Amino acid sequence: MSTPSDQMPPPPPATTEGSSDDRNLAMITHLSGFLLSVIVPLIVWLVHKDRADKAYLVREAKEALNFQITVLIGYVVCGVLAVILIGALLGWLLWIANLVLCIIAAVRVSSEGSYRYPFALRLVS
Repeated sequence: MSTPSDQMPPPPPATTEGSSDDRNLAMITHLSGFLLSVIVPLIVWLVHKDRADKAYLVREAKEALNFQITVLIGYVVCGVLAVILIGALLGWLLWIANLVLCIIAAVRVSSEGSYRYPFALRLVS
């Protein structure tokens, strides 16, 4: 004779990835950093930071926000160094690195579910 607990299906496995909508929004959050800097990652993080069901999206938004803050600091440093002309070259290199890393992050989030930038100050935790 079987008991009621034998007939119940097992609970679904816990995943660290979000739903399809969360992954799409995380991908847009990473891509938007190139055009809009910290604006979209900050809005996504502020809107969803208190929701337990959006932990994946919050984690990706914080990662994008931290990277864009790092890039913004880099642009300020390049602006100061522009006085001695090296800042202009470094500014272009930073712009290209931002573009490439935002695209890589969006592709990885879309396919694998998560991305951590190779260099970023972790100011928002």
